Amino acid sequence: MYAPERHQAILEQARTNGRVDVRDLAELLAVTPETIRRDLTSLERRGFVRRAHGGAIPVDHMSIIHAVSDRNEIFATEKVAIATAALAEVPEGGSIIIDAGTTTIKLAELLPLDRQLTVVTHSLPVAMSLAGHPHVELHVLGGTVRSSSRAAVGTWTHQMVSMVSVDVAFLSVNGITPERGLTTHNIAEAAIKSAMIKAARRSIVLADHSKFGREEFGRIAPLAAIDTIITDAGVNLDLAQEVEASGPDVMLVGQQ
Repeated sequence: MYAPERHQAILEQARTNGRVDVRDLAELLAVTPETIRRDLTSLERRGFVRRAHGGAIPVDHMSIIHAVSDRNEIFATEKVAIATAALAEVPEGGSIIIDAGTTTIKLAELLPLDRQLTVVTHSLPVAMSLAGHPHVELHVLGGTVRSSSRAAVGTWTHQMVSMVSVDVAFLSVNGITPERGLTTHNIAEAAIKSAMIKAARRSIVLADHSKFGREEFGRIAPLAAIDTIITDAGVNLDLAQEVEASGPDVMLVGQQ
């Protein structure tokens, strides 16, 4: 298990139980107590937990926001499977939006070199992946680039999205629940994602199973606003059915 995955697991345990114990975490995550102590120190420095005797308690209810390079390693196999399945939703010709996110980056990397497309993105990693594609007409949206996601946000970005109409939008989110719909960490990014949904005739969310059941600060859209969610077979099936009952088709890929 990579450090970012451990940190998320530790924070989830802290939120659920109200506190965490070093020895219990070491047994649960199959690492040494020293590793857990270092993890808790890192989380405390970043303001997510407060160290207590033998463990820690959660400070707030915010999720950890990892850098893109860290998030690439989390559920990497599932993300490739989701992106591969999403290729079937890419038109043979036409226009698409590719949102910022680790799974959407995988989709950009997997686009066939013979596919003729107009692609709109506010993600620098997506743009870099497609800059040399021989048959992609690439439109990069400007704005203020956030360091954590390497995506442009703000008034300029929003204005440019409102000027286009595309066939399909491929979106990334951080939270999916029947009650709150689609959410993400940052309000500015939520606004751009919402505008992308409105700019597309069809909207498809690419999200691994860890995004289900989570609610984040920035609200993007209700579930009824999108057409399809592609996720991996690790998702809670009861929750997936509740999400599907709220509007979008939920497509599962991979093995359970």
